[in-house]
Amino acid sequence: MDISVVIPCFNEEDSILPLARALHGTLISMKRSFEVIFVDDGSRDRTPQRLAEILGLDSRVRVIQLARNCGQTAALSAGIDHARGQYIVAMDADLQNDPVDIPRIVHELDRGFDVVSGWRRSRKDHFVRRRLPSLIANSILASVSGVKLHDFGCTLKGYRNEFLRRVPMYSDMHRYLPAFAASMGARVKEVEVRHHPRRFGRSKYGISRIYRVLMDILLLQMLVHFAFRPLHWFGLASVVAFWLCTGILLVSLFPVSDSALLLEEFSTVVFPSIFLLGTYLGTTLLSLGFVCELANRVDDSEMRQMFTVRDLETAA
Repeated sequence: MDISVVIPCFNEEDSILPLARALHGTLISMKRSFEVIFVDDGSRDRTPQRLAEILGLDSRVRVIQLARNCGQTAALSAGIDHARGQYIVAMDADLQNDPVDIPRIVHELDRGFDVVSGWRRSRKDHFVRRRLPSLIANSILASVSGVKLHDFGCTLKGYRNEFLRRVPMYSDMHRYLPAFAASMGARVKEVEVRHHPRRFGRSKYGISRIYRVLMDILLLQMLVHFAFRPLHWFGLASVVAFWLCTGILLVSLFPVSDSALLLEEFSTVVFPSIFLLGTYLGTTLLSLGFVCELANRVDDSEMRQMFTVRDLETAA
């Protein structure tokens, strides 16, 4: 199998059939083996019935139904688990992504890239509710991750199957896969893709997601810069704690004038207590760093295997 197209669906009854027709025409023209996996993310409209109709038209279409609405990342993860293609292309079901862009994404994967991310340069969404928060979030994500992409939020992306299966999928991680993948040594490419106005239904996301995006940025910072070198970060925090408590101890040892009664009380009782607490905090942080390093070494065979496979492919 060359290509697996994974499409999460949630209440998209009007867009399923037009999308299936457009996909069929594009994938047939590529003259490569393919499958299309629709993942019904607990839809409450007639989306399941529409998917059942498509199943009877083409044996290369597969449908996965989740018991309840679990979110886009969980739906994508379910589709990826069942994908058999060498390349996995993910896209939305709302007709805003265009299947015509799939050949360009596959072409970049053929050239050797591990992740190909779409860039909705001419995005057809409301500026204040969608585009402005997205611009701010993309700028922060590019700065935090070091991956200079313009559009982390575009679902239309292509991945190498063997690489994608080694990347964790939870929260809204599907949006940040290029950044996390780049930190693991993946070759990431961004291509411009089409973006159409929404024709049916309404968007599942809005400005209320800003809080979740901010939390995900913190999560990404931890995964990209912390997960592979925990002792460095815990060690840095422990050094800062040790220096602060040492400075406080030195202040408590200096004599004070009779007029500085409050400082004298602090120097005899509070400062030594802060020194002890700071020493305990620094020791605890350093110990946590060692524990995290040991946990990373328990089973890192998959990480080593990923880089070995990639080196072999490069040599070939």
